Amino acid sequence: MAHATDDKNFRLPLTIRPRRYAATLTLDMEGKSFTGQQTIELDLEKPSNEIILHAIALQLGEVTFRAGNGKSFKPTELRPVQASETVVLRFNEPLPQGEGALDVAWTGRFTEGLRGLYAAGKVAATQFEAADARRLFPCFDEPAFKARWALTVRVPPGLTTLANGALVKDEQDGNLRKLTFQETEVLSSYLVALVCGPLVGTPEEKVQGIPVRTWALPEKQHLTRFGQDAALAALPRLQDYFGLPYAFGKVDQVGIPDFEAGAMENAGLITYREIALLLDPATAPLSVQKRVAEVVTHELAHQWFGNWVTMVWWDDLWLNEAFATWMAYKIVNDWKPDWRVWLDFDTGKAAALHLDALRSTHPIRGEVRNAHEAGESFDLITYEKGGAVLRMIEGFLGEEAFREGMRQYMRKHARSNAVADDLWKALANASSQPVLELANAWIGQSGFPLVSVALDGRTVTLSQQRYYSEPGVKSNERWPVPMVLRFADAGGVREQRVLLREAQTKVTLEGSGEVKWLCANAGSTGFYRVQYDAAALERMSANLAALEPSERISLLADQWALARSGQATVAAFLELAGRFGGEEDDAVLDELVGRLAYVESRLVEGEEQERFRRWVEKLLGAGLKKLGWDSAPGESDRVKLRRAALVRAVGSVARSPEALAEARPRVERMLNGDKTALEPNLLDVAVGMVSRAGDRALYEKVLEKMPGEPDPATQRRYLMALTAFEDPTLAAEAQKLFFTEKVKMQDVASFMMGLMSNRTGRDAWWAETQKRWEDVLGRTGRAPMLLRRVVESMGALRERKQLDEVRKLLTTHPVEEAKQATEQTLERLEQDVALRERALSEVSAWLKRQP
Repeated sequence: MAHATDDKNFRLPLTIRPRRYAATLTLDMEGKSFTGQQTIELDLEKPSNEIILHAIALQLGEVTFRAGNGKSFKPTELRPVQASETVVLRFNEPLPQGEGALDVAWTGRFTEGLRGLYAAGKVAATQFEAADARRLFPCFDEPAFKARWALTVRVPPGLTTLANGALVKDEQDGNLRKLTFQETEVLSSYLVALVCGPLVGTPEEKVQGIPVRTWALPEKQHLTRFGQDAALAALPRLQDYFGLPYAFGKVDQVGIPDFEAGAMENAGLITYREIALLLDPATAPLSVQKRVAEVVTHELAHQWFGNWVTMVWWDDLWLNEAFATWMAYKIVNDWKPDWRVWLDFDTGKAAALHLDALRSTHPIRGEVRNAHEAGESFDLITYEKGGAVLRMIEGFLGEEAFREGMRQYMRKHARSNAVADDLWKALANASSQPVLELANAWIGQSGFPLVSVALDGRTVTLSQQRYYSEPGVKSNERWPVPMVLRFADAGGVREQRVLLREAQTKVTLEGSGEVKWLCANAGSTGFYRVQYDAAALERMSANLAALEPSERISLLADQWALARSGQATVAAFLELAGRFGGEEDDAVLDELVGRLAYVESRLVEGEEQERFRRWVEKLLGAGLKKLGWDSAPGESDRVKLRRAALVRAVGSVARSPEALAEARPRVERMLNGDKTALEPNLLDVAVGMVSRAGDRALYEKVLEKMPGEPDPATQRRYLMALTAFEDPTLAAEAQKLFFTEKVKMQDVASFMMGLMSNRTGRDAWWAETQKRWEDVLGRTGRAPMLLRRVVESMGALRERKQLDEVRKLLTTHPVEEAKQATEQTLERLEQDVALRERALSEVSAWLKRQP
């Protein structure tokens, strides 16, 4: 007869629950295998003839159940079930209700990919989220089954071994070392972790009594200081925000040499991709420093939100991730206010708006039937849109009420599991606002509104409809849109809050006199786009300096979105862009240059492309000439970043021969060890543009330096440079590298994206990708995040013929782990191809009209 476990959507029964695991693991680092034995203390709500555990590719040995009354039971059958990744232990008489203990012995092998227990170079590391603890332990591998974990590990001598708890005993055991770790607080299985390898750590430092250390391979030890400082800065601020002490005894942070995600918030033992933790502050661009600070803080925020209070099931994964995303920016902003990290947050939000404008988007909270579907949920909607919606709600409720609600939630659900509605209730309780209505409308419904604004005297007409980036698609959906209007009149600049619930409404602006300008998304905190009527748009464009940088960014982004959806022309966007020639804010310049780069790479050809490049150079070249390439002593970060944006505009988008001539000798000197040749924030753009035009000698030099480079950001810069060479012979050589160990598994998707973006190599690489599709997928170790990004890289193609080929490839050889990414990539590429076909002649005509 069929058993419930034959269904891949099988969920464990709630009648048997673990309370404590006491496990001993023996690792064979050479043979890449392990043996384990453990006792799981259980509670049986009622008598049962079977116990079901999760296990993948584990050989179970001796199994015994010991009842509370002293009686022992041996299973008559151990049935592994592949569909549900479980093993069913059947007993020929019912196990009694109450407390019991299950003794299990097993053996297994390291995983070949980047999940379970795997080899990352010389380091053995675990990665269990969403559901891979079952590759190392037979266990109850669902987040609702929280238990204490007491781990003992037997390993070869001379290696550093770290676990969730502090090391409490270190003994000789034959020719192995036997290490006993502090028993943990109650944890879901996905938060258990183990790392073993030749790692060295910073000296232990305590902050508010919590010992903190940051670990790396010996040759990277000099890169650990910044990540350590970020943790020391974040922990006290997080304890203060939640009003709760840190619960997991100590913090170890470890840079892992090959890692699928950015980082993982295992309780007390946080693992990172090296580039998200290790850096040299003397040479690291500010973007790298901010990224490390943000990731460290994100993972530490999870120690409360996620680890202390955990979601019941993966359909609330978004809450974990959205919260940590938003919280990280809040804490880093408090630590380094001059970094203006909320503008970086807006960059993530912009990517989510782009994705959420597709028909193939999904709600922030969607049904997740099994752990594999959870793996597909780690996307921009979950993290960035989720974070943006939390920020929008906080903006509407006010910071104090929001924090009080958070604290109530953490206290009420301490050590246990919760669902999203528990959080909304706490926030509503603290703020007396309609939080449930707001939250559930934004979380349960996909997409977002386009708010149209018409200004007549002091009357503003606001109307909403869903925004789709595909031209001509209409829908009547509505949202409760929490809007903050900012405007200037005779009395100065003021703000007014409006909750737009209807399809259309009229609002009278407070105050008196003529309205000089109106911004309908103050500080850009709302997750919606705005379409201004001609008069309101003209007033904003004429008063750009009065707008905040985030509002200028939104103005450009919204105008571009209207061009994409056919509700405005690309020419109108370029007219607006032409007013930003004197822009001095680096974040606004980044937005502008990003849009101009899209036009240059997709919407102009031949001599039009050359004409467009000269227009860009004329618009922004004077700003670069004034600044020059070298930074002055004591120069602010703002100025350094402005220079980097202008070099990108002039050197990379406009491909100015003058800029290339300036960059080339500097890159040569930098490759020969001169650290002063390039200001750190110019490194990425300069190396990229010089490689694009580079010769064999440069290619060989980069290829030789790349593998041995200890600094992960520098190594990545060289890796991506190899994909940029436009000399056809060198482009072909870079393509061959893809199938070699020179490109680490974690970097396969980025390298693929680089090859797909190479103008001279793209067609050949696309032909090769189609021919060797199985080999391409094989290079990812079938890691779901990497597979998704490999599929997304095809979005760099441009022609309708290629779109048809992508569709054919992904239909005949579907990637099961990336169904969502497949739909989204096809839809986005379809729109990009259509925009190109529609805009080529329009942009050409506009360029001819320029002086």
